[in-house]
Amino acid sequence: MRKWLVYSLMAIILVILSACGKDSTNDTGESNNGGEKQSSLVYGRGTDSVSLDPITITDGESFKVARNIYETLVQFGEKDTSIKPSLAKEWKISKDQLTYTFTLQEGVKFQDGTDFNAEAVVKNFERWMNGTVDQFPYYGDMFGGFIGDKNHMIDSVKAVDDTTFELKLKKPSAALLNNLAMTAFSIASPTAIEKEGDKYGENPVGTGPFKFVSWKRNNTIELEKNSNYWQKGYPKVSKLIYRTLPDNSARLNSLVTGEIDIADGLSPSDHTRIEQDQNLQLLKRPSFNVGYLGMTMTQKPLDDTKVREAVSMAIDRKAIVNSFFEGFATEAKNPLQPTALGYNENTEPYTFDVEKAKSLLKESSYDGKVVELWAMPVPRPYMPDGQKVAEAIQKNLEVIGMKTKIVTYEWATYLEKTRKGEAQLFLLGGTSDNGDPDNLLSLFFYNSGSLNNSQLHDEKIQKWLAKARSTTDHAKREAIYADIQNRLREIIPVLALVHSTPIVGARSNVKNYQPHPTEADDLKDVTVK
Repeated sequence: MRKWLVYSLMAIILVILSACGKDSTNDTGESNNGGEKQSSLVYGRGTDSVSLDPITITDGESFKVARNIYETLVQFGEKDTSIKPSLAKEWKISKDQLTYTFTLQEGVKFQDGTDFNAEAVVKNFERWMNGTVDQFPYYGDMFGGFIGDKNHMIDSVKAVDDTTFELKLKKPSAALLNNLAMTAFSIASPTAIEKEGDKYGENPVGTGPFKFVSWKRNNTIELEKNSNYWQKGYPKVSKLIYRTLPDNSARLNSLVTGEIDIADGLSPSDHTRIEQDQNLQLLKRPSFNVGYLGMTMTQKPLDDTKVREAVSMAIDRKAIVNSFFEGFATEAKNPLQPTALGYNENTEPYTFDVEKAKSLLKESSYDGKVVELWAMPVPRPYMPDGQKVAEAIQKNLEVIGMKTKIVTYEWATYLEKTRKGEAQLFLLGGTSDNGDPDNLLSLFFYNSGSLNNSQLHDEKIQKWLAKARSTTDHAKREAIYADIQNRLREIIPVLALVHSTPIVGARSNVKNYQPHPTEADDLKDVTVK
């Protein structure tokens, strides 16, 4: 009896020692259908999401999470914005380019167990079309408004049968498929939307590889594997956790110590430390962005063209690029990413000319009062440290005789206030959501554009944007966008500063991670060995 007890105790001790000796970092102990052990993936970033209802949001941090909860009818390629099947496995376009017929995947369910079908797609479109610019800003930007608006592009949506969805346009749309691949137009569960009402953005339900679990504001968003996901074998990890770490150095340290697996929004100067650590890998996100200095045209003294010209000539963009981007950026001359169709190489940039800037400021209506210069409180791909860039601009403006005060707010408040035109000078920017020139230009400069924070209202640009959107001839579109960029150079609602190549750090045991140029990374294939 005693010998049996001793053997039993020894066996228990061996089991405990075996469990304790296992590296449990990011390890859930779960297995997929093939018996392979899975783990959790922790993604560190600089700021929290605003909402997880994709049609209501405009910020990259919200899209970043939503991309893995939801899916769209079509999706972008792994490394670019080529169009691939997703919830729609194929589609046909009529000869007049007005009717799109999508054949949907079969057997797909939303994460709440309800069916994904053509009727669910119709309900999503009907929700979007019947909204307002305040509710669903990206819909208004990409589809020319809402039901009843003169420039609204969609004529009708219809469920032909369970697996066939038909979309009819009033006029051709060159960017339609690119728009439909944007995370903003993810297909959400109609049942969940009706059930949650105003709280839906905190309780999201899609068809994607990960299900929403919890959200601790300004701390973590936790997702878990969707065990009923229609693409078998995915996702590769059991949990996906987005962790908010506002300080760039703290985020890098968390990567070094293994507290997080991926670190986004790093300072360009961090590349050396990452490259010298054998436990880390440095990744580059393809440049799809622009960082700019916005000038709110309804605010004095920025309502004066000469003031905007003076500011544009006072700022040393080359010094900003050299000082804060470590070779991971180029000077910008257009508020359109250089990879886009119609990028105008011939636009004449504003040159750094202190004496000319001083002269223009003296000729202007500027009265010597302190001007507020708003700096982003969080790192963004196009500007990892807004505060430092703001300080450099402040010094440049002081030289020509303009006094400024640097101001900032919490991120969601910053976005809301700049959108309402409350700033004078402000730092901001954007990453193209779909690679098409209509995206950034309409967001930034269409009269009702959801990111028209400079409050630009120019009839020529308004007409050109609408015309380019419905023109399918590439050469004609290029010519229109060239005119738009030249016009923006005359008006100067924003001064384009920089196109950056954002760096991303990851642990060396993170495999199959491909930073996407749109920032909305698809993480279903990522593994943590």
